[in-house]
Amino acid sequence: MVGRRWEAEETRPVVASCTFWEHSMKNLVARFVKDESGATAIEYGLIAAGIALAIITVVNNLGSTLNTKFTSISTSLK
Repeated sequence: MVGRRWEAEETRPVVASCTFWEHSMKNLVARFVKDESGATAIEYGLIAAGIALAIITVVNNLGSTLNTKFTSISTSLK
């Protein structure tokens, strides 16, 4: 009886084992979707990128304005 059971498991078609892989992949995808451990780091990264973009924009505009002012001062001193 035990020998027959072993033979039956050994000759099982490969297609039957696909359900195991399908189940494993479904669990993996479900865990990935539910996982929120990196969400906070991503949010802080987006906030930092937004602040950096705002600073770059302000400094660029300020630099253009200062360049214009110093050019006018330079021409008036000549």
